[in-house]
Amino acid sequence: MEFILTYQWELFITAEVLSMAALLLFGIVRYFMNKKKVSLLFIMAFLVLLALEALLGILIYRETGKISTFQIVIAIFVIYACTFGIFDFKKLDRWMRKKIGGWRGEELLSEKDYQIMERSKDPKYIARKYRWTSMAHLVVFVIVQSVFWMYGTASLEELLGYIRDLSWIGAGTYQESPYPNETTYSIGMIWGLIFIVDFIWSWSYTVFPSKAKA
Repeated sequence: MEFILTYQWELFITAEVLSMAALLLFGIVRYFMNKKKVSLLFIMAFLVLLALEALLGILIYRETGKISTFQIVIAIFVIYACTFGIFDFKKLDRWMRKKIGGWRGEELLSEKDYQIMERSKDPKYIARKYRWTSMAHLVVFVIVQSVFWMYGTASLEELLGYIRDLSWIGAGTYQESPYPNETTYSIGMIWGLIFIVDFIWSWSYTVFPSKAKA
C-alpha cells in the first residue's frame, strides 16, 4: 500500500497512457485491419484499466480517509468515460467508418447509422440532447458539491447558512467558504463557473434554435 500511495500519480498516468493506447489499437485493428472480434479485446482492456483507476482512487481514500485532488481527478475521468465518453466514442466510430468506407469504396455504415447522423442535424433533437446533458451535469454538480460542503461544514444548519448567504463567494479564501480545504475550494469554484457557462450554452439551443442543416 505504501508503494501505491507514493506512486499514485505515476500509476494513474500509466493507466491513462495504456487506455489511450488500447483505444488507438482498437481503431487500427477494427478500421484498418478489419478484424472486429479482435478489436473488442482492446475495448475490454480499456474497460479493465478504467476499473483499475476507480479501484486505485477507492484504495487511496480508504487508506488516507481524505478527499484529495487525486481522487477528484480520477472521479472526473471515470464519470466522463461512463457518461458523455460513450456518446463521443460512438460518434467517432461512425465518423471513422464513414471516412474509411469512402477511401475503400465500401459501405461500412448501416441504415440506423444514417438515421442517427441525419437526426443529429435536427435542431429539435440537438436542443433536446443539450437539455438532457445540462440536467445530467446539474445532477452530478449538485451531488459532488454537496459532498465537498458536507466535509467542510460541521452541521446541516451551517451548510444551509452558506446557501442562504452567498457572500462568501466574494471572499476568495476557502476559510470563509463551506469547502474543507484549498484544493476542493479551487475545484469547486472553477467548476461552478464552467457549470454556469455550460448550462447557459446548452439551453441556448432551446431558446435560440438553429435552422436544420442541409
